[in-house]
Amino acid sequence: MLKDITLGQYFPGNTVAHRLDPRTKILLVVLYITALFCAKNVASYGLMALVLAVCTRISRVRLKAMVRGLKPVVFIIVFTAVLNLFFTPGQRELFALGPLHITDTGLSNAVFMVLRILLLIMGTFLLTYTTSPISLTDGLERLLNGLKRFHVPVHELSMMMAIALRFIPTLIEETDKIMSAQKARGADFESGGILQKAKAMIPILVPLFISAFRRADELATAMECRCYHGGEGRTKLHVLCYAPRDYTALACGALVLAAVLVLRHFGL
Repeated sequence: MLKDITLGQYFPGNTVAHRLDPRTKILLVVLYITALFCAKNVASYGLMALVLAVCTRISRVRLKAMVRGLKPVVFIIVFTAVLNLFFTPGQRELFALGPLHITDTGLSNAVFMVLRILLLIMGTFLLTYTTSPISLTDGLERLLNGLKRFHVPVHELSMMMAIALRFIPTLIEETDKIMSAQKARGADFESGGILQKAKAMIPILVPLFISAFRRADELATAMECRCYHGGEGRTKLHVLCYAPRDYTALACGALVLAAVLVLRHFGL
């Protein structure tokens, strides 16, 4: 299960999606999420699924990697579907079993909510799959650069986000190693009730926290040894610059949002 968590991973490539400016990709994700929450009918959700399929094809990210990233959130998806399916009132009742009732509105809400979560997760995963943490940090810092006038530590916030994304795969790998070592010593993480499983996680959490603090201390020492004192006065190795493909991509994203709003307005 831990190996299925692909959040924060970067798949190097030379596609159009990889060559886009990171600011463009962040703005496209914002437009995509906005359009997804504006979608209210079959046509709009079909359009969003088509957009995701085209973006996945362009970025050449394997569908297996996209589906594998959904496994850790299967419980959330199922739980959301059940809540919407059985606890949403509607005009016409389709099925009844004791206190549980399925209505036409509940069924449509459950389907649309599951689709929204699936498209949302897979769409946002494309951002980290096609953008390195360093590029993502630079893009976010440039987008939020105007907040420096209000004394917001933009560089520090961007750096913390990049470090967090970078260490997610590392901590997952560390957790997997600790669990394998504990299983080799006879630990059982599968049997028993919830309390027993929670107690069985203690031998994993303690060394994991120690390892995380040790890595954080080593990173802080390395940054201090390299005279890192924040972003003031620092130059960039790769200067971000918009290209024609970035403007084209932003225009396409705006058109998709406009199309979803039209479909929502006319109820198609």
